[in-house]
Amino acid sequence: MPIDHFSDLNIAVLLPCFNEGKSIASVVLGFRKALPRARIFVYNNNSSDDTAEQAARAGATVVPSRRQGKGNVVRQMFADIDADIYLMADGDGTYDPSAAPRMVQTLLDDRADMVVGTRRNVTQDAGRNGHAIGNRLFNSVYKTLFGNEFTDIFSGYRAFTRRFAKSFPASSAGFEIETEMSVHASTLRLPVSEVEFDYGRRMEGAPSKLSTFRDGFRILRMMGMLMKETRPFVFFGYVSVALFAASVFFMAPVIRDYLATGLVDRLPTWMLAMTLLLGAMMTFIAGVVLDSVARGRAEQKRIHYLSIAPSRGEQFRPGTTSLFDRRQDTTPTSSPAQRGADQR
Repeated sequence: MPIDHFSDLNIAVLLPCFNEGKSIASVVLGFRKALPRARIFVYNNNSSDDTAEQAARAGATVVPSRRQGKGNVVRQMFADIDADIYLMADGDGTYDPSAAPRMVQTLLDDRADMVVGTRRNVTQDAGRNGHAIGNRLFNSVYKTLFGNEFTDIFSGYRAFTRRFAKSFPASSAGFEIETEMSVHASTLRLPVSEVEFDYGRRMEGAPSKLSTFRDGFRILRMMGMLMKETRPFVFFGYVSVALFAASVFFMAPVIRDYLATGLVDRLPTWMLAMTLLLGAMMTFIAGVVLDSVARGRAEQKRIHYLSIAPSRGEQFRPGTTSLFDRRQDTTPTSSPAQRGADQR
């Protein structure tokens, strides 16, 4: 691919980093080679090592990010930087910089708002089986809850249009941010694509920041919260069905005894069953009402998304005229005598 293939695009490479001093220089140089005209920003998230020094020495623009957590860093990056195309990756060296031109080209060719770099060897994540099992499990849960547009919702290697970056709410604080990005695209039904590449290993002496159980719980909680916010009817429908089932469980023996004896001997059990039944009804009604609210919020997000001009290099070309101007030029004009006759 020619070096100046993207010369008319303003591309920003965004690298959120926390203690990546051992790898960040090679990552920056890799993206500099892959996208020579791109601006490279390293957001240093309170690193205690020499991440900032190594990144600056490699030629990146280093920006401090004081609020801890990858989600907080992404929120700051999208707010700070203006570009036509954003390319986000991690600074640990596991994402291949040479795949960056392919991701940008896919974004342009597919007219997509987000391209996700899916990891071919993600199941070999530093030999940690817990991460591999978690990836398969959460990807399956995501497909069930939100749709099957993605095969790797946890990939941090992504390309975005400006329209996506500036309309993304980014409420997550940590590693759940990739899941939220995927849900945002699924909720607004944005055009997305995927590019597969080989997933590397972290450098020796650079331990992973992920915790299998802690981050897994956070991601699961984020999925529940996003489901409640974006699909409240389904969320509260599940809760209502559970309460109704519990109500029937406690109600059945009381009704059986009543039909046999004509007496209600277990009054507390009956009261509990009725309370659960009322709870199921109220939860169902809440789901119906909140579903209307969620649809209104989705419409507002969509309107805000559409208010941001698409920026995939669509620029005004010198020598061209607008459709309105061309119509004006082709409109037949009348002679002065005819115009005088018309006035009379």
